Amino acid sequence: MRDRLAIAAAIVALTFLSYFQFPGHTYLGSDTQIYVPMLEHIWDPSALTRDLVAPKPHLAYTLYDEIAIALRWLTHGSFQAVLTAQQLLFRALQILGVYLLAISFPLARGKALVVAALFALGATIAGPAVLTFEYEPVPRAFAVGLLFLAIGLAAQNHLMWADIAAAAAFLYHPPTVWVFWALYLWLTLRHRDYRDLWPLAAGVIVLFVSSRLQPGATEPQTFFTRVGPDLEKLQRMRASYNWVSTWPAQLIWQYVLFWLVSIIAFWRVRPRAARLFLIGMPALGLLSVPVSYFLLDKMKWGLIPQFQPARALLFVTAFAVILGAGAAIRAAEEKRWIESVIWFVMVLAVPTASPVSSISGRNLWLLIALAMALCGTLALQRFRFAPALLAAVTIAPSFVLPYFAHVRNYPHPSLTGLDELAQFARSQTPKDAVFLFGDAGTNPDPSIFRAESQRAVYVDWKSGGQMNFSEPLAREWWQRWQSTNALHFDPAEAGGLQALDIDYLVLSTKHRLMDRQPAYENSQFVLYRR
Repeated sequence: MRDRLAIAAAIVALTFLSYFQFPGHTYLGSDTQIYVPMLEHIWDPSALTRDLVAPKPHLAYTLYDEIAIALRWLTHGSFQAVLTAQQLLFRALQILGVYLLAISFPLARGKALVVAALFALGATIAGPAVLTFEYEPVPRAFAVGLLFLAIGLAAQNHLMWADIAAAAAFLYHPPTVWVFWALYLWLTLRHRDYRDLWPLAAGVIVLFVSSRLQPGATEPQTFFTRVGPDLEKLQRMRASYNWVSTWPAQLIWQYVLFWLVSIIAFWRVRPRAARLFLIGMPALGLLSVPVSYFLLDKMKWGLIPQFQPARALLFVTAFAVILGAGAAIRAAEEKRWIESVIWFVMVLAVPTASPVSSISGRNLWLLIALAMALCGTLALQRFRFAPALLAAVTIAPSFVLPYFAHVRNYPHPSLTGLDELAQFARSQTPKDAVFLFGDAGTNPDPSIFRAESQRAVYVDWKSGGQMNFSEPLAREWWQRWQSTNALHFDPAEAGGLQALDIDYLVLSTKHRLMDRQPAYENSQFVLYRR
């Protein structure tokens, strides 16, 4: 019991370390700029009624919104509070799943925690634009956490609990779990034992029923359409991560390398459990690239930008790290120190840069020093102080990578002026007002403002990503973007706001209109009424 409490405390500590230190977290930094306004509109249908994206959420085939709204109703908190609580929970479950997988290799508990800690450093999957640890509390983040928990439970032979965890992941984000369930269904058909499929069957029924009962107007998600030439041009411009043909060849070869690393590490570790997932998930992840290329780049199937199968590359990188860390520890146990250092350097390189081939000079030496420190502490396991020393060296990369290797996972902008503007808009402007940020360009300020102020934004760069789900929205977004991106705070064009049904114009202070009296201003922004 005491050992279990110690492990639980370690996993909680790793969760908070990964959340507050490295790889970190954001809110309204990326996709929550879209999800939060959608949730706010579902919560209060009178909010954001004239916005481009909020009134038609693409949330019919997920319980993400229903769960967030239920938690907000029960706790009387904010969406930020309930989403953050879920993010911490599912990040902890993801780390727990990797720990359970590592002890099945088998590894001692302390060494399994080393594997989990190195995995918790995260990784950016360049190309399909996904992360092993999402910085934001979005559906994919919750589903990935549950999926790794399912793999860890399966490795411990808790198959029913693994099924339940994977089914819950399906309820949060179905596209994330197809790799797991493809392998599990194959295993079920092979053994002709279908009893363990009831959690997935129940999940499918629940998701179908909830999609029929979705409140308010939803964005219809079509599955059997083709991407036309005009939409293809827009998607290649705004959502190029879906189109494999736009990826640099260097990235594709990197994932081939990671897959080979996972195979070699698997042979080196020789795991005793979960072999189907350890081999099958990276293999399917790598195969998802040519499949996505054929179905979208060649066949133009309209479902693929929504389903995004190539994001299964996440599992190629994830298992290269997990198995690579296990191989490094196994080599250290056998006193193969050079081999162990090489494995640790590879594992530490993944969260440092993408592509990893860009690492050189000072950062490379830092990784080698960290790898040697890990090997050194593993060599001292017979000493009384060894566990504390191993723990210190294991968490060291969380501080070394951001402070000494200068790894910056996301920007840290000053949002004081934007927060003040959003507060003014929320309290001093009509609920159905529409705002245009005339000189924002691709800056995320309008998207953050929409979520914080609960006021409609006429057009912003982030909302263009919704073209993956709707061709009409794509055309409307492009028309708005073209008609206003040329405005560029030109006073002569400001009168055009009335024709576009825009109520307020927001400009940065350096672009203020000299012949107009602002309705509000602060150190960063000037607001004008139509």
